Amino acid sequence: MEHTYQYSWIIPFVPLPVPMLIGVGLLLFPTVTKNLRRMWAFPSILLLSIVMVFSLDLSIQQMNISYIYQYVWSWTINNDFSLEFGHLIDPLTSIMSILITTVGIMVLIYSDNYMSHDQGYVRFFAYMSFFNTSMLGLVTSSNLIQIYIFWELVGMCSYLLIGFWFTRPIAANVCQKAFVTNRVGDFGLLLGILGLYWITGSFEFQDVFELFNNLIYNNEVNFLFVTLCAFLLFTGAVAKSAQFPLHVWLPDAMEGPTPISALIHAATMVAAGVFLVARLIPLFIVIPYVMNLISLIGIITVLLGATLALAQKDIKRSLAYSTMSQLGYTMLALGMGSYRVALFHLITHAYSKALLFLGSGSIIHSMETIVGYSPDKSQNMVLMGGLRKYVPITKTSFLLGTLSLCGIPPLACFWSKDEILNDSLLYSPIFAIIACSTAGLTAFYMFRIYLLTFEGHLNVNFPNYSGKKSSFFSSISIWGKKDQKRIKKNLRLLTMNNNERTYSFCNKIYRIDRNVRNMTRPFITITYFGNKTLSYPHESENTMLFPMLVLALFTLFVGAVGIPFNQEGLYLDILSKLLTPSINLLHQNSNHFVDWYEFVTNATFSVSIAYFGIFIAFFFYKPVYSSLQNFNLLNSFAKRGPKKILWDKIINVIYDWSYNRGYIDAFYTISLTEGIRGLAELTHSFDRRIIDGITNGIGITSFFVGEGIKYVGGGRISSYLFLYLFYVLIFLVIYYFLYFSIEFFY
Repeated sequence: MEHTYQYSWIIPFVPLPVPMLIGVGLLLFPTVTKNLRRMWAFPSILLLSIVMVFSLDLSIQQMNISYIYQYVWSWTINNDFSLEFGHLIDPLTSIMSILITTVGIMVLIYSDNYMSHDQGYVRFFAYMSFFNTSMLGLVTSSNLIQIYIFWELVGMCSYLLIGFWFTRPIAANVCQKAFVTNRVGDFGLLLGILGLYWITGSFEFQDVFELFNNLIYNNEVNFLFVTLCAFLLFTGAVAKSAQFPLHVWLPDAMEGPTPISALIHAATMVAAGVFLVARLIPLFIVIPYVMNLISLIGIITVLLGATLALAQKDIKRSLAYSTMSQLGYTMLALGMGSYRVALFHLITHAYSKALLFLGSGSIIHSMETIVGYSPDKSQNMVLMGGLRKYVPITKTSFLLGTLSLCGIPPLACFWSKDEILNDSLLYSPIFAIIACSTAGLTAFYMFRIYLLTFEGHLNVNFPNYSGKKSSFFSSISIWGKKDQKRIKKNLRLLTMNNNERTYSFCNKIYRIDRNVRNMTRPFITITYFGNKTLSYPHESENTMLFPMLVLALFTLFVGAVGIPFNQEGLYLDILSKLLTPSINLLHQNSNHFVDWYEFVTNATFSVSIAYFGIFIAFFFYKPVYSSLQNFNLLNSFAKRGPKKILWDKIINVIYDWSYNRGYIDAFYTISLTEGIRGLAELTHSFDRRIIDGITNGIGITSFFVGEGIKYVGGGRISSYLFLYLFYVLIFLVIYYFLYFSIEFFY
């Protein structure tokens, strides 16, 4: 066993040969490297699989003997200063390594087909492998300096991946936005690390925790300064995990390829912030103000992310706000001191969200095959509908991920989210109300995504809640039927080009508002290139479906690691058994009794909230009626009158808040971007007009004075002496006049 741990230092370096070889190949043999580009997927997947097997072996050993292993070596020694590098293998490291490798392998397999036609295929796999290397180095780090180095490498990789399609101006802008936003948190993290070193004189976790706790308990350190250092450390996690108020980069990061989004949202970028807080929880837990702040930021992010996801049209942006909200739950659990529950939800959410993002990529991939569908349209849920017949495997896997995130048993997120809701009830009733309400909102917006994307059998005539702005589209809800006779009978020619004709089933152009379809009709696109071919959405390739099916199995069964079972009269789950050393470090008991009656009662309540949110989503987005008459009866529920007007205003306010991202981006643009630009212009104007004006004015004045004086000089010394004495006399008169005036008044 000791022999296995000694070689654990290779974990972060195993995937590293791939980006190194790709870099050397592109530098020395660019043509050959690009021609053999499909071969780079295999070593990337193989090396990451080796790390996964190694991590699983370490986890099994830790479950059996509850062992923590650390090995360090000196990097630099100077008098009293010593900087050491090493690796730390504990339960948190094992869990994160398994999470990173399993999700990473699935994403790499998926990417092989998804990115096969992209010119940057080789560069993509170099970035992805280096991203995994950086994240593995982060979770195995044994001290704060080492964590900061890999922390910056993770940020660099995310910058490269978000801006992967850098020729698109919007992609270039959003990767800079992500970089700058994370600079704020990273600068705070650096200051916190330096402040912690000033207090304890060490960067090593074990030494820092022990010295820090002793100083706090013995009251030998300024508590305000300690709190400030802990807060600065937390700001790094706020930025990386997209917590309020540094969350603005995450929705825009969707400009990168979808596999990148899956990796960032499930196992790397946003998970790094949660990992940092979990790693430093022995330090935070002795400072109640910081723990309260963590829980407060978490609950604000929970609610904000859910409300901002309600009206988004882009499927990936909706899932991004969902990630933000779910990570808020994790931060809330850490702030409440529920260490095990926080990591449990991180695991269940990671697999569920990876499945959802890969499912969205499959949807986008199929939508891009439709004639005339540009990338922005292929992600717009308003322009989707009825896909379930054409992508059944994607639909099934996406539905499983949706149900899991909604908290429906027995799927993964049900077990973790239910525990968070129970703990929040014990921690604060206000937090519990917000957390439970957000669980209903989660069910609503997740089923909104599902229904807008996959459903759409009947003509829908929703009340227009869009406000003043509306736009016109030909109806794009269902993809039509493959009944050729009916196609020829019902199609109406909309446009005709030399090689292409586009038809629609509808006889009118219907109004579709910004969020909800007023009227939907089936449509189909027919392309003529010599022979008539029909363009329909189609299921993705097997190499894209396989990772989705594997992640669907994880979504179904990974919740079992947190289900308690009876062991010698105590209820113990696998996750608690694995986390025993870390939990004991926090002076908590890993064994806990379970009141099954209370568990069932609480679960019934949380599931009821989720089903209520699903029902509301069905009411708005998927009304199924046996006849048009029944529809009209229900539609008359909110007919004219003061209640209808008030209802419309409420819906419009909620919609505008969500669609405009809570006006937070606009506030930052006005207060920061435009404010800094205005300050720069003011400074430039001051420099040009005042500073340069004084300098230039002195020069010009000297020039004119010199020009004037040269005509006075006649070369006679007596004249110069007369003028000199005359000026001295004037000066003395003025001086004595001022002097006697002051003496007279005082």
